[in-house]
Amino acid sequence: MTHPSTSTDSSTPTGRVREAFARIDECGRQEVWITLRSESDAMADAVAVERRLAAGEELPLAGTVFAVKDNIDVVGLPTTAACPEFAYVPQVSSPAVTRLQAAGAVVLGKTNLDQFATGLVGTRSPYGVVRSATHPDRVSGGSSSGSGAAVGLGLVDFALGTDTAGSGRVPAAFNGVVGIKPTLGLVPTRGVVPACADFDCVTVLAPTVGLAGRAMSIMIGPDADDPRSRVRPSDVPLSAPTRARVGVPVDGQLETLSDSYRCSFAAAVERAAEADMEVVRVDIAPLLDAATLLYDGALVAERFDAVGRFVVSHPDAALDPTVASIVRASESKPAHEFVRDMGTLAAAKHHAERLFADLDVLLLPTATEHPLIADVLAEPVEINRRLGTFTNFCNLLDLASVAVPTPGEPGESFGVMTVAPAFGDQVALDVAARIQGVETADLAPEEGIGLAVFGAHLRGQPLHHQLEALGARFERPVATTADYLMVRLDSVPPKPGLVHVPDGSGRSLPGELYRISAAGLGAFLAALPAPMALTSMTLAGGTVAVGFTCTPAAAAAGVDITEFGGWRAFLGGVPA
Repeated sequence: MTHPSTSTDSSTPTGRVREAFARIDECGRQEVWITLRSESDAMADAVAVERRLAAGEELPLAGTVFAVKDNIDVVGLPTTAACPEFAYVPQVSSPAVTRLQAAGAVVLGKTNLDQFATGLVGTRSPYGVVRSATHPDRVSGGSSSGSGAAVGLGLVDFALGTDTAGSGRVPAAFNGVVGIKPTLGLVPTRGVVPACADFDCVTVLAPTVGLAGRAMSIMIGPDADDPRSRVRPSDVPLSAPTRARVGVPVDGQLETLSDSYRCSFAAAVERAAEADMEVVRVDIAPLLDAATLLYDGALVAERFDAVGRFVVSHPDAALDPTVASIVRASESKPAHEFVRDMGTLAAAKHHAERLFADLDVLLLPTATEHPLIADVLAEPVEINRRLGTFTNFCNLLDLASVAVPTPGEPGESFGVMTVAPAFGDQVALDVAARIQGVETADLAPEEGIGLAVFGAHLRGQPLHHQLEALGARFERPVATTADYLMVRLDSVPPKPGLVHVPDGSGRSLPGELYRISAAGLGAFLAALPAPMALTSMTLAGGTVAVGFTCTPAAAAAGVDITEFGGWRAFLGGVPA
């Protein structure tokens, strides 16, 4: 029997670590990392994972390796925020890191970033300019530059970033990977060096929607020690509707895009329409106006609160000039301007609420262009400002977003992002996956209540829209145990009722299983017309779910259609 520490199979945790370090050596992209662990230390963690597997633990991320942006704490590794003099060695890891390790993932090291997470370009670091994984003459995007490049280069399976103004999404676009920016507070930010504490979040970057979603699902959850941590509400939507309604900016609001990006975005919008989404043009001017507040308004005072005292008291530190200038300037913002800007944000949030009352998501270009490194070094401020045109407002307005790569012009990377209201993370992810034409991921596989339907609420039937309106998520086809009758009720629209018959005179009947939020199920039950009822039932295979039945009086007045073997078969007129 091969000892775990000598395994060479890359599908094992130890084999994956070996493979990753070989790829890092082969790639030679030192600017990606600030601290890279020794292979022996990472291997020791992988051996521990294999022992846990052998002991029977279920570890959904076993066999994966990941990197962590160096403004997120990992116990025993220095946190620098890309400033050597700022460095400290944490005694406790961020909850996001701890949760991923508990799921079997192995940390390889800490990645480079725009200093103090201030920037969208990836050039503002004394540890070097991070080049795009796909086009090395162009920027990797910031501030999660190293994390984006590490995933794009295949050095790790996924990486953690942070996002205040777009830092977890712009690097995704520029490195050809997926970036999930969750609703504020869903992933704890304890153990993260703040940029703007009220608008920061931990993000994940991965090569696929599936892996990004799996990692994000593990990080989500409240933290009793994080005052900004939030719990998903009881009415959270667990799925996007089958035909999502997608808002796209009116043409005049796309003028900041480069010519090539404008063409690429038009093609992405066309793909959304071809994927059976309803595309509508909408005015997002108030959102774009709000985006300017993060750097041009008094909200930038949050950056001084985060690191300003360090910057002012360490004039000889290895400070990036642009970052230091932004932080120092934020000290003088008066309180009345901060209050004014918060009022502007409130108005923009109100506009966003009205927009999303008629939309499932916004579809936006992630960035305005993919700039050359040389151009950014020559003009570090204005290009950075343009890049955040469509990303800056998301956290200010408490929105969720998912960035995915889509085809662009030769020589540059391009991507789009879906944007949804707070806690609409699953909707944003589902629509992003459809735009890519790939399988989505489930951000809350254990959340919600099982609801089994057998008639007019099945997919393609006249009342299915009620489930979609409540954000119910299709799980799988199911069947009852073999002790049910089905009767056709005298109703409009026509619907069946199930009757439990423990005397053995029934049969197994097909249906569909959904997951629905607790509040969604309550709303569903409250609107349920007589003579329908919801009750607990055990399905074939032992799954317990809430399912439809009807009153005995209605069953007696109905027509027994059990012989057809299900509602669709009855509608087709063919007995089973």
